[in-house]
Amino acid sequence: MKTYLETTKDVYREAALRPDVGLCCTTTPIWQLPDLTMPKKMLEMNYGCGSTVNPRDLINNPSILYVGVGGGMEVFQFSYFSRRKNGVIGVDVVDEMMAACRENLVEAERTNPWFKNEFVDLRKGDALALPVEDNSIDVAAQNCLFNIFDTEDLKKALREMYRVLKPHGRLVLSDPTCETVMPDALKNDERLRALCLSGALPLKEYVQMITDIGFGTVEIRAKRPYRILDPKHYATDELIFIESVEVCAIKDPMPADGPCVFTGKTAIYFGDEVCFDDKKGHTLLPNQPLAVCDKTAGALAALGRTDIFISESNYFYDGGGCC
Repeated sequence: MKTYLETTKDVYREAALRPDVGLCCTTTPIWQLPDLTMPKKMLEMNYGCGSTVNPRDLINNPSILYVGVGGGMEVFQFSYFSRRKNGVIGVDVVDEMMAACRENLVEAERTNPWFKNEFVDLRKGDALALPVEDNSIDVAAQNCLFNIFDTEDLKKALREMYRVLKPHGRLVLSDPTCETVMPDALKNDERLRALCLSGALPLKEYVQMITDIGFGTVEIRAKRPYRILDPKHYATDELIFIESVEVCAIKDPMPADGPCVFTGKTAIYFGDEVCFDDKKGHTLLPNQPLAVCDKTAGALAALGRTDIFISESNYFYDGGGCC
């Protein structure tokens, strides 16, 4: 009997040889950037569930690692921001996918005058044992890969990403999440795992695994509807709603009172004083919204003040917060 990792390799080997447009699907728009022309086959081989490319992460010619290269779309997009030899490292375990990526990058070089193949260093390797040096990467990313792993392998993959990142480096992830308990029949179905369906974790558990590795700051950047597993087509007694989430985990030191997790909460002070200072590094100006991490939101709410409004999580955070 095949393991889920062997089944995953088979699924993506087939997807490399015969692009499957419906294999994954995302409502996240593809970045439109000046002078960037995306080869058609790259788009057809977009097997992610979101996007991991965010320009505000990609300043000063960063060293970038992308795990699970697919058709090369995201390594190509990342190279737009790091136009130097081996500025982007792409790692994949499937030979056929690596070959397809190389072919697509040749086409990208033909249609994009700014792009050179040497910007991307493709390496055969495993997410559980990355062929990358310690503390060498500014931005690491994966899209719709880690949800395939079982719990122990997911921990290994996160530890590997943490190992290769520089201090304050960023791990950008896009994965399906699910708040419904996944039935064992689905969870143990290797093919459904490989198709990025039955390995989805609840968001809180997913974030907890990230912070347990040591990431001191976590940003939930987007959360979108992704899939429905229904009783007619899957081994479930109820509808299972799956969402895709985009997360940035930052290799900041762990605060003494625990990680800062931003889920899109905002605090607004509307009292009569010049400002409100919680004496913990957070100053609220009158009627000026301040994005706050969940930890700070909880501490402010515990004060019981009637002149501070705290919003619910909207699961959209893009920087500029309290910490």
